[in-house]
Amino acid sequence: MTAVMTVTQTRHASIGIVQPRYATWLDPLPLDSGAALGPVTLAYETYGELNAARDNAILLLHALSGDAHAAGYHSSGDRKPGWWDDMIGPGRPFDTERYFVICSNVLGGCKGSTGPSSTNPLTGRPYGAHFPVLTIGDMVRAQARLIDSLGIDQLHAVAGGSMGGFQALEWAISYPERVGKVVLLATSARSSTQTIAWNAIGRRAIMSDPRWRGGNYYDGEPPVDGLAVARMIGHITYLSEPSLERKFGRALQHSDAPAFSLEQEFAIESYLEYQGTSFNARFDANSYLYITKAMDYWDLPGRFGSLDAAFRNTSTAFMLISFTSDWLYPTSESLAIADALRRLRRPVEHIELESNAGHDAFLVDYEQQREPIVAFLNR
Repeated sequence: MTAVMTVTQTRHASIGIVQPRYATWLDPLPLDSGAALGPVTLAYETYGELNAARDNAILLLHALSGDAHAAGYHSSGDRKPGWWDDMIGPGRPFDTERYFVICSNVLGGCKGSTGPSSTNPLTGRPYGAHFPVLTIGDMVRAQARLIDSLGIDQLHAVAGGSMGGFQALEWAISYPERVGKVVLLATSARSSTQTIAWNAIGRRAIMSDPRWRGGNYYDGEPPVDGLAVARMIGHITYLSEPSLERKFGRALQHSDAPAFSLEQEFAIESYLEYQGTSFNARFDANSYLYITKAMDYWDLPGRFGSLDAAFRNTSTAFMLISFTSDWLYPTSESLAIADALRRLRRPVEHIELESNAGHDAFLVDYEQQREPIVAFLNR
């Protein structure tokens, strides 16, 4: 299977119009739970050209609410480009004049890859809650099939932030011979108890919505209230208190004086309401349940006994970037990974960048990341 990309006139320095692609395998994919899933489809996009040696490919791995659309536009009418557009393109860190950049929607997602909203071949209806529970390892196993189908034996690099970092680490652990470099941003080798707690609250919000109907809501109204609350909770964990204070403070939305009402008054309330509503327009509630559960199971030191044991079979070069205001995956999590790699004398560098953007810094504070990533990829 070959990847196809259409690029038109550059718009806002973007790579232009890109075309989503789909790869499907009939052979069941074995899952860590012991179950198997098939057929499996992964949606993906590519940017740049694969060279004759097939050694210039970089796999980008998205976070919880991301998808395969990492850069460019799907049409001239799109208001926003892909989720990492500022980092991908000619002359950018993931330079499409040098690299063949790939991004796929994770298994369990809702943007073209097989997930709970996909048709169960045994019933002819959406899987819903009958979809098998996944792990990060299952997601990466599916991605390895995609890389195989593109005729790529070894990736120049894998890169991802947050849950994308989980996947990048899984690539380094499970396929060490296939990965040259690993870029990790705002991530961790395990989901902390606090992270699991936030995810559990989000899942409870969805499953408590009467419209969830045990996950079988595809023939009716979806659990929009539950998913909106889950998104509102999750979104707050991606930000920092200084950024919220600077952007919203205690400002009232429509007046200068309190209304002494239970209705929404503060600007931050309106902002969170918007986040919940817009998320419903682009994400499936069941996918949110399954992906957050996969994140909760993520635990490299628990799986191998220690981080040192987890990294023992990899000689891959690592770059870790953390951010000062990220309290969801703080710098201490990156240091734990870096320290383990140093004890094993593996090539690793860690940079902590100043930012008030919280966990979302890797998606919005591009300027500070550019130079160190370029230097690392070129080394």
